[in-house]
Amino acid sequence: MKRFFIFAVVMALLYSCKKEVKYAVRSEKISCDIKLKTTPIKNQDASSLCWVYAMLATIETEHLMQGDSVNLSPDYVARMYLMEQANQRLLSKKRHAVWGNSADGITTRGMSAMAIDLIQTYGLQHFDAYHRREETNYNVIARKLNQMVMAPKAFSLSSVQGEINEMLDKEINLLPKQVFMFGAIYTPQEFARSVCRADEYVALTSFLHHPFGEQFTLEVPDNYFHNTFLNVPLNTMMEQIERTVRSGHPVCWEGDTSENGFLFNEGIARNDDESMVITPKVRQKAFENHQTTDDHCMAIVGMGHDKQGNKYFLCKNSWGKNNRYGGYMYLSHKYVMYKTIAVYLPKID
Repeated sequence: MKRFFIFAVVMALLYSCKKEVKYAVRSEKISCDIKLKTTPIKNQDASSLCWVYAMLATIETEHLMQGDSVNLSPDYVARMYLMEQANQRLLSKKRHAVWGNSADGITTRGMSAMAIDLIQTYGLQHFDAYHRREETNYNVIARKLNQMVMAPKAFSLSSVQGEINEMLDKEINLLPKQVFMFGAIYTPQEFARSVCRADEYVALTSFLHHPFGEQFTLEVPDNYFHNTFLNVPLNTMMEQIERTVRSGHPVCWEGDTSENGFLFNEGIARNDDESMVITPKVRQKAFENHQTTDDHCMAIVGMGHDKQGNKYFLCKNSWGKNNRYGGYMYLSHKYVMYKTIAVYLPKID
């Protein structure tokens, strides 16, 4: 029984960020009021890389709204993340000390703030220059990396790192050394600095177990880099999200998708009980009871309303285009209020 329970917990962690399609009777269509510019919908497939896709989608839309043309590579960031974990373990005598929160060793899970950290360190590639092969499976890659790190065939660190790079070339794709854009050549780091600065986004959350107005390390399993978030009152967070979108800027949203009312095929997410009054105490209880967890990330790129005038946030998802809104999702205002773990907003005047 104990073994079964552990297995069930592990499986829940593995699949919480991946595509989970829930089917329901067709609901009323949401009318779109605002839709910011976006790059084409992408598909994370069976990986847990929604946090990379969502953050890059947010950065892309921010540039598109400013008149720039940019389409970024989630696979480049994913590869750098896998390499960083492998190198940390190879360099550490206690191989699991650095990544002790991960029950399965090397992982593809994370939070969107980590994507910004990775970009600052390793740079970026544009999508056309680096994207995975059709048969790529990041779960298989992570298992192979774990095996290569825990039982290396080579004797020297450089030899093991060389073998890892060869495996990633084979499993994902050959890695370009430079970025070619508009007739110019950049290093990935130079390209990244032109796309996203380290201080360009502010990370907000709203919980009662820390004082408002202070930064704290959010206590969720996927916060492997121990990123801090500014704690603000719930109404402030919601007002900031709406103001940002109405001002023509995207928001990266991180939250829970376990509600029965989160229906990918319908393209709509509502709370199980939309009549419930969402208060800070209600949010806190759901967080402490693990009813609200960091399941998934999307980019908020617009707003809409239903026939009753209820507000919705339009999100660019990363599960492909096969739903009612071509891959986009409408999250009710109350859903965002109840199920948000954190948001990342571009700093605007």
